[in-house]
Amino acid sequence: MTNNISYQEAFASYEAVSERPLPEVNYEGLLEKYHPDYFKDACVQLKIGPNKGDICHIQLAEMLQADARIDEADLAGAQVIETDILIIGGGGAGCAAALTAAESGARVLIATKLRLGDSNTVMAEGGVQVSIEKDDTPQQHYDDTLRSADRPVDKELVAEMVMSAPDVIRWLIQQGMQFDLDEYGDLLTRKAGGTTAPRVVYFKDYTGLEMMRVLKEAVRSTEIEVLDYVPTVELLSDEDGHCTGAVLSSLEDNRYKLVKAKSVIIATGGIGRLHLNGFPTSNHFGATGDGLVLAYRLGAKLRDLDSFQYHPSGLAYPQHLSGTLITEGVRSAGAYLLNARGERFVDELLPRDKVAAAIMRECVEGRGVDAGNGIKGIWIDTPGLELNNPGIFNARFPKLIKIGKKSGIDPRTQPLLIYPTLHYQNGGVIIDKHGQTNIPGLYCVGEVSGGIHGRNRLMGNSLLEIISFGRRAGIHAAKYSPRKPFRKISIEHLSRLRRELMLADMPMDSKGPILFPAYAKFETDSDYSGLHKNKKSK
Repeated sequence: MTNNISYQEAFASYEAVSERPLPEVNYEGLLEKYHPDYFKDACVQLKIGPNKGDICHIQLAEMLQADARIDEADLAGAQVIETDILIIGGGGAGCAAALTAAESGARVLIATKLRLGDSNTVMAEGGVQVSIEKDDTPQQHYDDTLRSADRPVDKELVAEMVMSAPDVIRWLIQQGMQFDLDEYGDLLTRKAGGTTAPRVVYFKDYTGLEMMRVLKEAVRSTEIEVLDYVPTVELLSDEDGHCTGAVLSSLEDNRYKLVKAKSVIIATGGIGRLHLNGFPTSNHFGATGDGLVLAYRLGAKLRDLDSFQYHPSGLAYPQHLSGTLITEGVRSAGAYLLNARGERFVDELLPRDKVAAAIMRECVEGRGVDAGNGIKGIWIDTPGLELNNPGIFNARFPKLIKIGKKSGIDPRTQPLLIYPTLHYQNGGVIIDKHGQTNIPGLYCVGEVSGGIHGRNRLMGNSLLEIISFGRRAGIHAAKYSPRKPFRKISIEHLSRLRRELMLADMPMDSKGPILFPAYAKFETDSDYSGLHKNKKSK
């Protein structure tokens, strides 16, 4: 192994050219040796809960096996709110569920940790997969998803997703969403890594932001009630174990609210802000895996707890922007990945897990670019792309130009240094085609759910999934929520949790869900801030 080449030396020898051939590359053993999902010391067996004995990432296991933040005494005097459907999370999946539930006649309340729309949805750039080209079919979309998953998936969920794609796009356009069009007014498409046909429709390089803009406006124009800055700290259940609501904690006044609901839809997104294996992340500030913890404590089964997506092109330099996403659309348009020697080393449109592992290999084996302070990476040849397609960045990647300005780099003339960034939670709560879990009254949709992506998600399947299953869950919850009066609600399931923790001889000092990363400096209801305890003692 040799040292990586310094940033200055690598940049001095860099040259944008119109074509760079790909040498013969040996991909055998690439994932097993370099991808973090395969690091055996990063995983442990769960000791408690419905997935007891299953392999789980060690940081996620700590969360799933943490004590609750509250007990019965904390809820005395709490405000009580009643609704038909409570939706936890205000991103794309949550808003889609809310809109369809409200259209079906249900009273809907959205509770968000931050503001409506603060979510991983706005971070998504690449687009939405849909088979609309004449040489493409839903069967190809289905086959591509299964082949790239690199692990068994729930085939029924994948089939439902790909077959719903055209209707999802029509619905989004009806809501007012814009997509890039050709001169004839037809949707433009591009190819994603691991796909056999161009089927990603998009709007510039901020598709998710445009989607969230439209969904927020749609929600605000209805009678859907939205509570901002109220993270959920626990679910409520009745004597039969049905989910009957949740406990919210207001960030504004540090008081609890009890929401009684006939159905609960969790749409809390991913887990990137745990920075698994020390990686930077492309995720928004609140992505701390809350929904997994809440559902698991109530008895929901999870799957694929050792698999996470590390997006190949996260910005590596400058350090203050580390982890910022560089859309796969840049590689789809023809940008090469180059090591410090100016060599291509991987087919840029292989599935993401293989491309990410190849980048890590270059850096481990000394062919990466060393920018100092522990920063390393490889080049994405954006000047070469501009050379081959003059004006492409102004037309299709305006967000990347803005990122470049923040970095002091013009991507049209200078390559960007990239390294994989923690991007997506591949696994999650087990659901059926309506988003239902094994807990009556509890639905999970979007990134918090599992079964579709296996070990590797294709670009464009996440924005498709959140709308497809969000809409489906909203309709089903509105139709099948019990019409009878609310039953007794409690947090009795926490007694079971604490009993399991004690019997397994596990520590009780860790509290979950964590709500925000440790560097957030938020004052919440946690034992670490002691806010509620201080108020009670005054």
